[in-house]
Amino acid sequence: MSGAGVRELTAVSADGARIHAEVHGPEGAPAVVLSHGWTCSTLFWAAQIDALAPDHRVVVYDQRGHGRTHVADPRGYTTDLLADDLEAVLAATLAPGERAVLGGHSMGGMTMMAAAGRPGFREHAAAVLLCSTGSSRLIAESTVLPLRAGRLRTRLTGAVLGARAPLGPVTPVSRRILKYATMGPGSAPDRVAECARIVHACPRAARVGWSHVLAGLDLGAGVRELTVPTAVIAGTADRLTPVVHARELAAALPDCHGLTELVGVGHMTPVEAPGEVSTLLRELAAAHLPVDLADRVEKEKAV
Repeated sequence: MSGAGVRELTAVSADGARIHAEVHGPEGAPAVVLSHGWTCSTLFWAAQIDALAPDHRVVVYDQRGHGRTHVADPRGYTTDLLADDLEAVLAATLAPGERAVLGGHSMGGMTMMAAAGRPGFREHAAAVLLCSTGSSRLIAESTVLPLRAGRLRTRLTGAVLGARAPLGPVTPVSRRILKYATMGPGSAPDRVAECARIVHACPRAARVGWSHVLAGLDLGAGVRELTVPTAVIAGTADRLTPVVHARELAAALPDCHGLTELVGVGHMTPVEAPGEVSTLLRELAAAHLPVDLADRVEKEKAV
């Protein structure tokens, strides 16, 4: 068994897309697989990797079009492809039949819903954590624009989130805009700056392409197929996926293991509230991945 570290690999999806993945932590440790959200990357999970990798095997990957996962055809954005990519990552990083705790933030949570009925998901998913996500009506429920709910707000919100204009460099103004739209009012400046660096690095084609998918999202059937134990966490100050989505998920999930509402926290829960997210992942692993690293080591020594 090797010590804690990082291993990079490429998972090949069903359509041939090459998905960049990383495995942090000691071999043989309980596995946690994390899927980031729209406009983010593996860097988004830095706090969870630091917290969990000493005694867990933490798998992170770049969604197609994000980070180091490049997709030749920018039109290739669908929820089915999100599910394909997750299945490919699970197959590339876990042993046959090995189960893991899966965590998804925003679009990463939608990935879990899209994949819930897939054989690869059912083979490997022991439990799931859904962070700041929803299954439908994302644009209609968004409160990024301070307007009364209705057709006008929905139309304008869709235009803003799907705008083709480049984000440009990170500036004090762009950090303030990002904080208002995606983070709670009490977010620390260093965490705002961290999120801004990640979001601004997202290629425009991926940002625009996935925005259209999210605008028409309807994953209610996937929620009903998410039969493994699933916990939900969301911020009460989330403007992108307001907490109403988390409450609806908790009510619809076949096996909901709790809804955590973080007062004053916005959309970027893994960065804004890293301790709370890491703790929930650790608790799910302890409850649903009962063989810990120490037991594995002793068994390996005895062989």
